[in-house]
Amino acid sequence: MAVREIFAGMPWWVKWVAVPVIAIVVFGGLIASVIGFVIGLLFKALVFVLLVGGLVFVVRKFMSSSSSRGDW
Repeated sequence: MAVREIFAGMPWWVKWVAVPVIAIVVFGGLIASVIGFVIGLLFKALVFVLLVGGLVFVVRKFMSSSSSRGDW
């Protein structure tokens, strides 16, 4: 028995309202934790990129200033 056959005799609101609401109630915590994990991972990746970029900037600034002092 396929899912399509099960829902064949049901009204439209069962397929498009009741089933998604039940799925959100049952899996809501899982969905929220996955979304929270993904957002946290993106935030950590952004912080990592900013820190590495800042480190590269500081090192290049230091290297250029030390090499210009060497020209004197």
